[in-house]
Amino acid sequence: MAKKIKQIAIYGKGGIGKSTTTSNISAALSTMGYKVMQFGCDPKGDSTNTLRDGSYIPTVLDTLREKSKVNARDVIFEGFNGVYCVEAGGPAPGVGCAGRGIITAVQLFKQQRIFEELDLDIVIYDVLGDVVCGGFAVPVREGIAEHVFTVTSSDFMAIYAANNLFKGIHKYSKSGGALLGGVIANSVNAGYSKEIIDDFVKQTNTQVMEYVPRSVTVTQSELQGKTTIEAAPHSEQAKIYKGLAEKIGNHTDSKTPSPLEIAELREWAAKWGEHLLRLEQQNIPQDKLAVNS
Repeated sequence: MAKKIKQIAIYGKGGIGKSTTTSNISAALSTMGYKVMQFGCDPKGDSTNTLRDGSYIPTVLDTLREKSKVNARDVIFEGFNGVYCVEAGGPAPGVGCAGRGIITAVQLFKQQRIFEELDLDIVIYDVLGDVVCGGFAVPVREGIAEHVFTVTSSDFMAIYAANNLFKGIHKYSKSGGALLGGVIANSVNAGYSKEIIDDFVKQTNTQVMEYVPRSVTVTQSELQGKTTIEAAPHSEQAKIYKGLAEKIGNHTDSKTPSPLEIAELREWAAKWGEHLLRLEQQNIPQDKLAVNS
């Protein structure tokens, strides 16, 4: 009997640090002995470059435009510590659906049974979370990914994008869609950031997988074209990513979240806004701003 490949999707709005987080998870899992593939689903094709010393790879859609038939192995490139890297890509600028790359790439890999051939343990789809488009919903809608995680900060638009993802998971959960593993809280340095995210997950019946602080180590590593796991393996930030990767590697119990309606979300956000304003007016330092101040 063939082993079951764990397929997960990591969503998040553009600029939230989703690809940085995903690449560090992939790198960390590879150091734990897992055979990992990272599947970039952003049309920009930039999910995997820190796994490959900053170099970009040909995308599935670009390759298909050049050739009528593509062997899946032609669009798989090896990265740090043997992580397999794939970029789905997107259509030519201004033409078609940006999610088409995901649909096309997933179909190609399924037809050629490439995951089984490579004997993978984990496939991680890195998916843009703030575009409402059929292609980007594929890992959730069709249950390609069994477990979904979302990267968010305490900023309203990041939480808004996460809540929208929860709506999609909730909608498709009854027809075999993916379920939510939890929230990865990114750029959590100020006290209030953690408390806002904690309150959001409580309101939506989910959980925080890890709190990841903003760190100059990540910036330094990416300027070298590397993940923190590769460039600074003994740093505090690497320890956090390794802890997160271990939790994701061992994760088995995903659930259906309880998304907020837009009016509820706005009301919730407004209360937090008023609370933070009151704290700020008391001249409390940013890093001390918290509900218990």
